[in-house]
Amino acid sequence: MFVIRRSVRNANRLTTAGWGGSPVGEYETRFGSIDDFEKGGVLLVDDDPRNYVFSNVYEVASMSAPFEKVAVAKNQEYVLEAVRVEGISPWRTAVHDEFALVMSGEVIFEFVDLTDPPTELPRQGSVELASTPVGPPMGRVVARHGHMVLLAANSAYRYEADAPAALLVQTMASSDTKYRWPEICQTR
Repeated sequence: MFVIRRSVRNANRLTTAGWGGSPVGEYETRFGSIDDFEKGGVLLVDDDPRNYVFSNVYEVASMSAPFEKVAVAKNQEYVLEAVRVEGISPWRTAVHDEFALVMSGEVIFEFVDLTDPPTELPRQGSVELASTPVGPPMGRVVARHGHMVLLAANSAYRYEADAPAALLVQTMASSDTKYRWPEICQTR
């Protein structure tokens, strides 16, 4: 979701005193998708945009290869990754919980309780499993725009979509997290 400033009839009116004072602008809330988004930006009065981070999750997902994990935000070891889902992903696991927010499209998540988890897992981030996981199925979730799915610690998961979809995954940085700040962030 993003907000753009625009003069629109019957739009929400933002005023100096909440919803009852003098109008200071009109805003329209629009929902984007991997196929239909408007690139926003940071409007600065007297500063350098390189001091700020701005990237568009939909744009990043639209330019990424399927299942490529591209960091769009970072706070110490924690990242938000934009992931393009198209087809069926490889199986993954992590020693910590992760969360996936469906930004656009429909994504099916499958889960397996690992009977024999890999012995050497990194303490941060998810890893791709070398083969199909062994263990009882934990279920599946069909998620659409705005749905958040828990990717539980020490379980295996994969996701799939018939048409391109965009995820925003909250996790810890891993060896396959891609950093493309110069390509995805506004610099002027």
